[in-house]
Amino acid sequence: MASGHSSSPVPRPGGGGRDGIYRKDRRDPSPARRRPVRSLPDVCPKEPTGEGRGLCDGPSVVAEHDRWTVYSSKVNLPAALNDPRLAKRESDFFTKTWGLDFAETEVMPSFYLPVITREQFGPYLQETAQREKIHERCKTICPNKDDRERSRCLTVVHLYLLNVQIFLRPDFALDNPGTFSAVLPWSHFTSAGGKSSRDVASSKLLQEKLSHYLDVVEVSIARQISLRSDAFFHAMSSQHELQDQLQETQRAVAVLRGRTAAMDRVMCQGPLRALRTALTRSNCVRLHNKLKLMAAVHQTQPTVQLLLSTSEFVGALELIATTKEVLQQELQGIHSFRHLGSQLCELEKLIDKMMVEDFSMFARSDLSRSLRDEPHVLEKERLESLVFGLLRQRKLDFLDIYSDEMIFCAKAIVSQVRHRHVIITRHVIITPDQMRLMTFPQWFELLENVFDSFLLFLQRIQATLSIIRNVIQEVLDSNQKNRQLEEEAVVRSGASQGPEEASSRGPSLQQGEAELAYLTHEGLFISDALNEAQQQAAVQDQSSRSQQGRTEAGGGDWSSGEQSLMSGESVMPSELEMNRVINNIQELLHAASDVSHDRCVKVLTARDKDGSLERLSSAEFVCLSLAVEGFVRDTEELCGRRSVSLRGTLQSQANRFVHRFHDERKTKLSLLLDNERWKQAEVPAEFQELVNSIADGRISLPERKTPGPDDRKPAEFLLVNGQKYAVVGTVLLLIRMFLEYCQCVNDIPSIATDMLTRLSDFLKHFNSRSCQLVLGAGALQLVGLKTITTKNLALASRCLQLVVHYIPIIRSHFETKLQPKQFSVLRHFDHITKDYNDHIAEISAKLVAIMDSLFEKVLSKYEVKAPMPSACFRNVCKQMAKMHEAISELLPEEQTQMLFLRINASFKLHLKRQLARLGVVNDGGPQHGLVVVDVAFYSENVLVLRSLERLDLNMAEIWEQKR
Repeated sequence: MASGHSSSPVPRPGGGGRDGIYRKDRRDPSPARRRPVRSLPDVCPKEPTGEGRGLCDGPSVVAEHDRWTVYSSKVNLPAALNDPRLAKRESDFFTKTWGLDFAETEVMPSFYLPVITREQFGPYLQETAQREKIHERCKTICPNKDDRERSRCLTVVHLYLLNVQIFLRPDFALDNPGTFSAVLPWSHFTSAGGKSSRDVASSKLLQEKLSHYLDVVEVSIARQISLRSDAFFHAMSSQHELQDQLQETQRAVAVLRGRTAAMDRVMCQGPLRALRTALTRSNCVRLHNKLKLMAAVHQTQPTVQLLLSTSEFVGALELIATTKEVLQQELQGIHSFRHLGSQLCELEKLIDKMMVEDFSMFARSDLSRSLRDEPHVLEKERLESLVFGLLRQRKLDFLDIYSDEMIFCAKAIVSQVRHRHVIITRHVIITPDQMRLMTFPQWFELLENVFDSFLLFLQRIQATLSIIRNVIQEVLDSNQKNRQLEEEAVVRSGASQGPEEASSRGPSLQQGEAELAYLTHEGLFISDALNEAQQQAAVQDQSSRSQQGRTEAGGGDWSSGEQSLMSGESVMPSELEMNRVINNIQELLHAASDVSHDRCVKVLTARDKDGSLERLSSAEFVCLSLAVEGFVRDTEELCGRRSVSLRGTLQSQANRFVHRFHDERKTKLSLLLDNERWKQAEVPAEFQELVNSIADGRISLPERKTPGPDDRKPAEFLLVNGQKYAVVGTVLLLIRMFLEYCQCVNDIPSIATDMLTRLSDFLKHFNSRSCQLVLGAGALQLVGLKTITTKNLALASRCLQLVVHYIPIIRSHFETKLQPKQFSVLRHFDHITKDYNDHIAEISAKLVAIMDSLFEKVLSKYEVKAPMPSACFRNVCKQMAKMHEAISELLPEEQTQMLFLRINASFKLHLKRQLARLGVVNDGGPQHGLVVVDVAFYSENVLVLRSLERLDLNMAEIWEQKR
């Protein structure tokens, strides 16, 4: 150390200096020339140690000498300023600390200091100018003695140095001819001739000159020595003083060593021997524990093999992890275990492969066993152990393995059900193409077995995935509980350990472990050893508290290996990864549902390759639809996801079924209408019951009754809400047909929109076709009617009114089957109702037109003459009676009255025109009397008709009003 080689003075007991430092008296015979004694400069002087001490208070070996002071600096300021890295030495002081980019900036002048100019020093310079001139003059006239002597010496030395400067050159060498000639200018001597007297004189002169040079140099050296004599003599005296101080220090050290040896012999050797014995015992205990630990580690591989033989993967992985941790912490550097770490890593990789293969075998065996067995998992503990081991090893892709096995087993389910069906029913059906040869009941039974098998398959998958989800959830809950317990333990320990406990722990540590820390510490000071011991004790205390918290938190349903593993959050995947696995579990269940639906779709498409499903009857297709809807609903409840593949296939089949269903009924309706003779038909009892069930709110077909004798007679009219409807046979079948549409919607709600469109087209077809047959007289050619009578027209009108009555009921029924966003299609019923009402109005207008043409033909021949009543009025009353007889039994009373009011208005209009043509006026004359008699006859004959008694004919309107 630099301080060890310093030349600091040694304290003396009674020194004569202020600082207590001993100085030897110097007795100089010439007191006038005595100078103060100066010590040699010290590069690194030590810090003064205070007052002087005697020999008994010699240098202390236990003094606190590690305190740093400014005197302990090893680098002086010039060395700090002279940075060799920079050329500009005057500006690199700050760059050493603040970097090379530091640049000096201009300092702003202070606002509180005035600006000093040269003019402000003017008075002072004027005052001192005279004295400065006198001082300069005196310096020139009377120079200083020392300055004169120094100037003379320098002049002489300079002159001589100019002559000897050749000797001061760095390339001075006498073997150089040029240099030799300059030093010894004998070049004028010739080697051929001898020496002359002149040459001898020149050589003597040169020798004297060189001798003179030597004398000058010696004189200069002597002068320099005389100038440094004080320092030289002081150094010599300091050397003697230093020798005396070293002798005193040697004696003090010898005394101290003797005392230290005595103290060591009396006070230290015994206790140290006891401490060394305790340390030896502690080392032996540690060695014994280390050997036991090595023995336990040595048994790791056999124990792991034993655990693997019983499929205890979690325990084996825990043992491997613990052994690797022990090797890294406790047994690091043991030569005999140098290969054990790599062996354990290879064994861990082997366990990973074994767990993956075992999980694959478990999934395959669990999914491939008979579906008639219980849906729950048979080996729950094995599955939990495998899942936990895979999670611990972060093999989070094990669900992909289960997915592959699930898809493979799902593909084999249909074949298994088909072969089982062959065994039960003894049908020779091997390939899917031969399934089309089965009858619908046989194929439908096979399809239901497929549905049941896939439901059991999904239930088994759900049970397995539920166990996996529970394992992951328990791991998450355990990790969260452990974190909470550790936080509570840390808070509790921090609150319980106050300042008193910390202060009491410190002295006990120093008293109980000071000696052991001192003996085992490799440093210089025991304070450092005690600090290290305190830090180690704090670390051990914290680790013990955390271990205790883990032990308290480990009370779950897991085994000891799993319990210890769950306490280490770094071993298990993170919470985000766990949640991702849970989401993958749900997605896997959804995928299983989709795969099951896809396999069922293939069964349906295999059946429909030759159009078998399109040829199904309504009842068969409804059964198929109900079965598919039930399977889809069960899978949605089981998996929590709406699958579209099977439902979409059913929808496409339903669309084809609806198209065929509608075409069949439309064709049937066309055939019925083309063969309809438009005569009133009797109403069988079953149709009356059907209408009654509609009135009760049951918009569906009644159940078929077993055929048997029926004593009930058919009725003449159809009673609907107390009203009688005279209908044709086609309308009775029409009611049953649109109930079939409603029944299909009840059975297959997904086709409600399409079925509503087809039903509206069906009703429009009936309206348009009946209009063509009755109003358009198409029935004359189709069924051979001679004419379209008023009875035919009234019967058609009444049939249309019956359909109009049921349109709101059908609309309400479809409204319950549609989504709110689909209500816009209900407007079709409004258009249909308008068309039907327009058709009914056209029939009424046709009836009025028939009578109108009759009135125009008969009244055009009317003449006012006897006898009365006239033949013309008799003919009109006869036709009115026939008209009433034809429609009174078909139309209700209100419609009959309204119709005859319109007919009566037509009659009055034609009669009024005829009277005006004949010139008969209401003047009370004979002609007027004859007309009154005819009108009275007409009124009597009309009012005697049934339901027309209270009809107001208002016959006074036939006369022209007088102006």
